[in-house]
Amino acid sequence: MQYDYDLFVIGAGSGGVRASRMSASYGARVAICEDLYLGGTCVNVGCVPKKLYVYASEYASHFRESRGFGWRSDKADFDWSTLRNNKSTEIQRLNGIYGDILDRANVELKTGRGRIIDPHTVEVASKQYTTERILLAVGGRPFIPEFTGNEYVVSSSEIFDLAEFPKRLVVVGGGYIAVEFAGIFSGLGSQVTQLNRGDHILDGFDAEIRQFAATEMVKKGIDLRLNIHVDSIEKQADESLKINLTTGEVLRADVVLYATGRQPQLIDLGLENVNVTLTDSGHVAVNNDFQTSEPSIYALGDMTPGMALTPVALAEGMALAKSLYNNEPCTIDYSNIATTVFCQPNIGTVGMTEEQAREAYLNVVKYRSEFRSMKHTISGSEERTLMKLLVDGDTDKVIGVHMVGAEAGEIMQGIAIAIKAGATKADFDATVGIHPTAAEEFVTMREAVKI
Repeated sequence: MQYDYDLFVIGAGSGGVRASRMSASYGARVAICEDLYLGGTCVNVGCVPKKLYVYASEYASHFRESRGFGWRSDKADFDWSTLRNNKSTEIQRLNGIYGDILDRANVELKTGRGRIIDPHTVEVASKQYTTERILLAVGGRPFIPEFTGNEYVVSSSEIFDLAEFPKRLVVVGGGYIAVEFAGIFSGLGSQVTQLNRGDHILDGFDAEIRQFAATEMVKKGIDLRLNIHVDSIEKQADESLKINLTTGEVLRADVVLYATGRQPQLIDLGLENVNVTLTDSGHVAVNNDFQTSEPSIYALGDMTPGMALTPVALAEGMALAKSLYNNEPCTIDYSNIATTVFCQPNIGTVGMTEEQAREAYLNVVKYRSEFRSMKHTISGSEERTLMKLLVDGDTDKVIGVHMVGAEAGEIMQGIAIAIKAGATKADFDATVGIHPTAAEEFVTMREAVKI
């Protein structure tokens, strides 16, 4: 059968765009559709605007700390609309770049929600297209649970574009998105209360790291409350919100941000028309080749059960294109993928947590260093840094590296290369440090911590 396209991609986020343009570069006839914005979550309501807002939120502490270095200035004023509008201008620029990338790659862009009609047909804006293969790359969306007053809350998608800056913000959730936005708005000047129904934040991260990060967050003024959640929310006459907690306590806020997880964006996708299986968590089930239970349909990125990270989606898109259209079978190694939480200070991590390491290895050796960075010896800040190495004592291989501190993400990217290459503790010890830096601590830790 002659199809209109070799590959039709539904979703023009990071993974979808990478898969489509690389497939086209290998000679495939490719179309892609998008009904919201080019670049997906990361570019529009995720990584990019979040990092811009993190930068903005750090200036207040920089201004305070500069006094210890001799700088004198009046109190700086923050203008929310300037940040919000400049962010939007940058996002529009990036949207245009994504459009240019697709155009230069000869990928046909269709505007509208893609809906599967059958295993080889996609409908966009009331027009149907036939295709040999379909790739689902629609990403995820914020999840807000059902409760009385949930219509008054905002998600991580809307928080960037609030009409007015909230003087009082309640953040609900304990994952990295909740933690990051609590830090952002606290730094920008909001009175921030963060609520989490569990007994700790950052589930899945190294326990010592997440506890240290929580301590630093509280030191910076975030009111972190654990083992508590919202019962209901009421809007008041002055447009403020009354938050009724399960403990009987009442909070008042201008904005309530719910950052309680994300779900695959499967609404009106037409999955009922094909044999695509979902996992118990509601994600699209795929095999190692990103193929669903419907042989002609593939899926990757946040809508599958893997790691919900932009670089992972990019790698998956590249691997799929090579496998399907360049006769180059390519699999993804999901081990030792580094990640960062842009809280303040940052968390950077690669490899196993201490808890995972002790389950997998009989002889785990731990190296740990906690200190006040050189900058803060005269800045006046009480911020501290924590670094730790986890080593398999039988082979000397470094199996986990974790950090809470300034620029942890930048530092961990380099460390991740060493871990991916199989570096040993002896390799770390033989590396001459760059002085004076915080990063040199990773190559100067000599004394193991007694457990």
